[in-house]
Amino acid sequence: MVQTGERLASTASERYLLVYMLAVLVIVTSLVIIFFVMFLKRKNKLLEDKIKQQQAFEAEIAQAQTETQEQTLKNIGWELHDNVGQLLSFASMQLSILKMEVADDIKGKFKDTSDALSNSLKEVRALSKTLNNDVVLNIGFEKSITNELNRLKKMKFTSAELKIIGEKVNFTDRKHEIIIFRILQEFLSNSVKYSEAKNLNIILDYNPKALIITAKDDGKGFDINTIEKGSGLINMKSRAALINATLDLASKPNEGVVLTLKYPL
Repeated sequence: MVQTGERLASTASERYLLVYMLAVLVIVTSLVIIFFVMFLKRKNKLLEDKIKQQQAFEAEIAQAQTETQEQTLKNIGWELHDNVGQLLSFASMQLSILKMEVADDIKGKFKDTSDALSNSLKEVRALSKTLNNDVVLNIGFEKSITNELNRLKKMKFTSAELKIIGEKVNFTDRKHEIIIFRILQEFLSNSVKYSEAKNLNIILDYNPKALIITAKDDGKGFDINTIEKGSGLINMKSRAALINATLDLASKPNEGVVLTLKYPL
């Protein structure tokens, strides 16, 4: 009986010891898991903070670059309007005076030069307006695009058209008008320089939640996978990122270029 009692006591003790060890093991394992999870959360938080800081830094750099570019364009616009414009006006006046002093049979020879000066003066004044933010805001977003297309149409394009779909929604931040206009201006400038296109087309599609802009040319296009990412494309993408817009550029050889910009309203 005594031995049986001792064995039972020993068995109970071993069970208690086993339970105790299991409890300690569970607690230690739980603590390890908790510390590991906390470590991962802390690590992820640090990574998120670092990414946010990097994004904020890049946004500030892009904003500073954009503001610098806008101020440069504004200064160029003033120079074109005030200085170059005045010089062309003076040359036109001098030519008119000279025309009056020559014989009648020679006056006809002045016509081409006079017309060239007059057209150059109009072009300089039109270009100076598109470079000045204040003028663009005063004229309005859609009118500014129309003026730019009309200017390019006179230069070299067979057609340059703007189509508006839906009911116009005003921008909550008018600075965004300038940014989108500059993106389109960059696209049009590339079309002039590289595309060899004959026709330009821009569509403003006003949806309840977004403005979807499609700009197309019918030029020679390019392979989007092999083309070198130049400053023009980088500028367009960085400007779009500043206003939380998505920008996509699609092209194939001999199929022109299509720019799609989705701006949340």
